[in-house]
Amino acid sequence: MVGATTASFLLVGCSSEEAVKKPVMQPLAVVDQASSIVKAAGGYVVHWAGLLRNPNQWHFGENTVASVVARDSAGKEVMRFDQPLDAVPPAGKMAFSGEARAERQPTDVKIEFKPSNWREAARITSAFKPFPISNVFTQKLGTQGYQVIGQVGNPYSLAVSGLAVTSLLRDSAGKLLGGGTTYVDRVGPGGRRTFVITVDSPAAGAVRKTDVTARTWGSTRSAYEELVLAGLLPAHLTKPKTKPFVNDRARESAAAPAPASAPTTPR
Repeated sequence: MVGATTASFLLVGCSSEEAVKKPVMQPLAVVDQASSIVKAAGGYVVHWAGLLRNPNQWHFGENTVASVVARDSAGKEVMRFDQPLDAVPPAGKMAFSGEARAERQPTDVKIEFKPSNWREAARITSAFKPFPISNVFTQKLGTQGYQVIGQVGNPYSLAVSGLAVTSLLRDSAGKLLGGGTTYVDRVGPGGRRTFVITVDSPAAGAVRKTDVTARTWGSTRSAYEELVLAGLLPAHLTKPKTKPFVNDRARESAAAPAPASAPTTPR
């Protein structure tokens, strides 16, 4: 009986230690969100955009779902849309956008988020390098939209099957007005692909800044981690094209005799 009691005590002790070591996950934080409502044939179209931050340094937020709820002036729900989101990297941010139709006119739109599943990352946070964005150009389309054109690159040594690219439009004070998302297919190692994003009917305000980010597709971390585990491309992919020096100056300098004016040791 004593042995059984001791074993039980040890098991309980181990369980309590594991419980203490288990990290406490913080929920995804909503950094920013915006929405707009546009009259359309047969009803209304609700556009939204947002920015999420993952406060957990070592874990991915997986299977995240945004619930977009629109209500009329009487507070009655006229639209509910559940939008699955891509995985949010550790200590990273993720921009997203979407749209849905409502039969009756909404006056208030709110974005809520269902709890994420947390999975420990295979590498440290700094290993998850962002996908570089370049040559961004934003132009107005008529009176109710904008077009954002640019290029997205792949810094990893493996090809990425596809990327989601999201642009967020802001006014001069940094207030979020709206956003749009597009998808680009396979981007080879060190390659770049052009993207074109249409942002329909952002909230009222003059667009003065465009933030563009890219992410891997999918609600789990697998695609991003596969790239990170393969590693980044080397800094130099081609051999130097300049001719080598005829003489190695460092060695030549080291082998040169002392100048005539140098003091000598008397014998």
